[in-house]
Amino acid sequence: MHPASQPVSRRERNKQAKLDRITAAARELFAVHGIDDVTTQQIAEKADIGAGTLFLYAKSKGELLLLVQNSAYADALAKGTAGAAEVSAPLDAVMAIVRPVVECNRTQVHNGRTYLREMVFGDPNEPHHHAALTLAAGTEAAIADVLQRDGRRSPETAATLARTVSAIMFLTMAASTNTSRSTDDLILDIRDQVAAILPA
Repeated sequence: MHPASQPVSRRERNKQAKLDRITAAARELFAVHGIDDVTTQQIAEKADIGAGTLFLYAKSKGELLLLVQNSAYADALAKGTAGAAEVSAPLDAVMAIVRPVVECNRTQVHNGRTYLREMVFGDPNEPHHHAALTLAAGTEAAIADVLQRDGRRSPETAATLARTVSAIMFLTMAASTNTSRSTDDLILDIRDQVAAILPA
C-alpha cells in the first residue's frame, strides 16, 4: 500500500480534532474580546483541554493568534490569486490579490495589527510563525507572477516590485495612525502607492 493511501491513525485523528477545537475556541474568543483580553486558560477551557495540552500546540498566545489568522490569510490569498487570474491590467491584478488580504487582516483591527507584529518579531522556529512567513512569501510570489504576465518585466524586477508592494501593504495595515480608517480607505491608499511604483 502506498504511504499516502494509508488510513490516518486514531492518534492522528485525535490530535487533529484537538487542534481544530483549539483553533475554533481561539478564533471565537479573539474575535469577541480581542487578543489582549483573552487568556490561554480561557482558550483551553473552551476547547475542553488542559492548559498543558494547549501549549503542545502553541507555546504562547501570540502563536495561537498566528494559528487562527494563518487559516484566514490562506483563504484570502487563495481568493485573491483566483481573482487576479481574471484581471489583465497589472495594477488591477495586484489589487485583486491585496484586497482580500487587507480585508482579512482588518476583520478585527487590533488582532490584525498584533498578527503582523507577531509575524515580524516572533520566533521563526515556531511552526505557526513559520507558516505566517510562508504565507507572506506566497503573497509576494503571487504578486510577482501577475507583474510578469505581460512579458515586460524580468522575474527579478517583478520580485523586487512584489516585495515593495508587500511592504506597502503591511506597513499600511500595521500603522497606528490607520487604526480608525476604513478598510476601503486603506485599500485606496495602498492602490495609490502601488500605482506610483509600477512602471507605466
